[in-house]
Amino acid sequence: MQLTAPRAFGKLFLVMALGLSLAISLSGCGGTASSTTTPTPPLTPQTSDARATALQAQMTQAQEIEMVQGGVTSDLTYGYTVPLGAAGFVPGITALGIPELYLADGSVGVGNGVGPATALPSSIASAASFDTKEATKYGTIIGSELADYGINVNLGGNINLIGREPRDGRTFETKGEDPILAGKIAAAHLNAIQAQHIIADIKHFAFNDQETGRGTANAIIDERGGRESDLLAFEIGVKDANVQSVMCSYNLTNSQYDCENSYLLNQVLKGDWSFSGFVMSDWWATHSTANAAINGLDQEQPNQQYFSTLGQAIAAGQVPQSRLDDMVHRILRAMFEVGIFDYPQQIQPIPAAADAAVAQELEEQGAVLLKNSAGQLPLNESTIQSIAVIGSRSDVAVLSGGGSAQVQPIGGAITGPSPCPPCWAQVVWDPSSPLKAIQAAAPNAKVQFADGSDANAAATLAASSQVAIVFVSQWASEGMDEPSLNLTDFTSATPIDQDALVAAVAAANPHTIVVIESGSAIVMPWLGQVNAVLEAWYPGQNGGPAIADLLFGVANPSGKLPITFPASVSQLPRPAIPQPPDGVTPFNVNYTEGFNVGYRWYDVNNYTPLFPFGYGLSYTTFSITNGAIVNNLSAATAPNFQVTFTLSNTGPVAGAEVAQVYLGLPASTNEPPRRLVGWQKVLLEPGASQAVTIEVDQNDSSQPMSYWDTGMGSWTVAPGTYTVYLGNSEAASSLTTVGTITVQ
Repeated sequence: MQLTAPRAFGKLFLVMALGLSLAISLSGCGGTASSTTTPTPPLTPQTSDARATALQAQMTQAQEIEMVQGGVTSDLTYGYTVPLGAAGFVPGITALGIPELYLADGSVGVGNGVGPATALPSSIASAASFDTKEATKYGTIIGSELADYGINVNLGGNINLIGREPRDGRTFETKGEDPILAGKIAAAHLNAIQAQHIIADIKHFAFNDQETGRGTANAIIDERGGRESDLLAFEIGVKDANVQSVMCSYNLTNSQYDCENSYLLNQVLKGDWSFSGFVMSDWWATHSTANAAINGLDQEQPNQQYFSTLGQAIAAGQVPQSRLDDMVHRILRAMFEVGIFDYPQQIQPIPAAADAAVAQELEEQGAVLLKNSAGQLPLNESTIQSIAVIGSRSDVAVLSGGGSAQVQPIGGAITGPSPCPPCWAQVVWDPSSPLKAIQAAAPNAKVQFADGSDANAAATLAASSQVAIVFVSQWASEGMDEPSLNLTDFTSATPIDQDALVAAVAAANPHTIVVIESGSAIVMPWLGQVNAVLEAWYPGQNGGPAIADLLFGVANPSGKLPITFPASVSQLPRPAIPQPPDGVTPFNVNYTEGFNVGYRWYDVNNYTPLFPFGYGLSYTTFSITNGAIVNNLSAATAPNFQVTFTLSNTGPVAGAEVAQVYLGLPASTNEPPRRLVGWQKVLLEPGASQAVTIEVDQNDSSQPMSYWDTGMGSWTVAPGTYTVYLGNSEAASSLTTVGTITVQ
């Protein structure tokens, strides 16, 4: 699939102001959305707050309590059944015209229980596009397909990770290690979902950065470290998307369970960020009645273990009636705000073919070319005579991530074992064959397949072929963390040593290409032996054709790494993942790195990673010249400036480059050497140049020039010298110093 239009972000203060209109105008990209139904607005226009207040005045206390808890009445097992195949629901109140809420997962497409849906590339692939327009398309497909199934609450906005633990089994659901990138991509997803009259959810609040022992892990982190990392990503997502629901997480933060953590829920979220929506618990993450309600939880999910006794707690003086009123008001207000009352969902078939085409585009935009020695790629279908395709069931399918984010793909899932851990999630492949797509792309070539179970047989096939393409994969899932950064085969009855497989094939054929299907970073002991490496992530519904298009140059890779790939686990803040003593006792996970997460950790420790944040190759070449700073410090209510430059395509084919702006803060702030503050993705024809401007504005939700001042309890712009860098990755070698800015 060819690139069809320029992809742009980076004007941190202008582009996001257009986010809502963008989301609405693109709402049809994923198919027919419920927003096409005829609205039934109130007779007198009112704010969502006013409408919620008027409706709530008619409610009894018993009716209010119905609104603040899930409708599941079974015990704490996964064996319950919910209408529409949803993960949870809140019964409506017919007498008052309050509709039911149906909640379903949807990080990478409609959750598995609802029905067949478009399996999107992993969410981290969306982040790798560095493109909020593409991210809007991603969210639109999720929202429109949920609406077509009658679902009106999405549970998919996972924004955890932020570089603390790349072995986290849910990394594939997240948006990378940089809080500004993660926040902006998440906001684009959430805006697009809510444009379909669905309550979007951002999760898991907060510091749920490992799956191991997630129910009892106690994240220990200082205030500034938290504000400038995980919490900043949430702050951007909450503010830019006007998101209406936040899901609190299983873990503890500084010795308080997150779903009754007043600092997180009351002070930060509802106080400092003025969040007007409601907080729901993760499934069975509620631990009390009065403490949870007082400390900021608004809705227990999926059942009624604790909040069913709120009436007694109010009668006993443990919870004021005003707090229950606030909980209900927030839920009703969210329903009015996104249009659930005015635009009821219309159940209808999803537009599977159209959405699959968008899913393919998203994969082609997010895949990252990591190595391309001697111009190995793209392959030339007119001259290539024989191809060996090896490994990872690439004859029939592409891998997907597991857990609650699992999608039941159109065309039927291909299933495998249920590894333990997590002991409940099954390995699932999406039915899209890279082998068939490669055969179609090179119809005159002899294309043969080996499953990789016998390294010697694979090497023999490779030796007899002009080119060898080895597919390797790393399955990941909610409920587990990866045992290492090396490739681990969870998908075969007899595990395959994939590193040894690649080495054997590369020894037999000097023209070896490796395609990685993973949800996070891996180490590559064979990197020096192969000519090309393509990180495809979990590529989704049309992953096979997308990969073939990328390998043969029909699509030119333009993705950039949203996470750093370490050289080894020894470079991580915690080489060994902290382990729980049992399933009950809280155990500390000390985030002593504070705000030095992701690439910042590597910079402050002078580590050289395998591949840096923001890195990605193309089949063409680019130059960035004439960099300059337009300083508008005196003209703004807060510091802001523009970086202007010329971006040129100096190579032979059309391609897109992501120009990245980084900022070094004054030494007095004790910040890491630099942080990402803006970017723009630009598509250029060969020989073309474009003048580009990236705006960096302190009024933006990302607070790009600030540090968190614990004494003042606020974001602060320090006086001193700020250094501006420009390049195409975070690595110092790829950056040039544009100049400095002085703040008095």
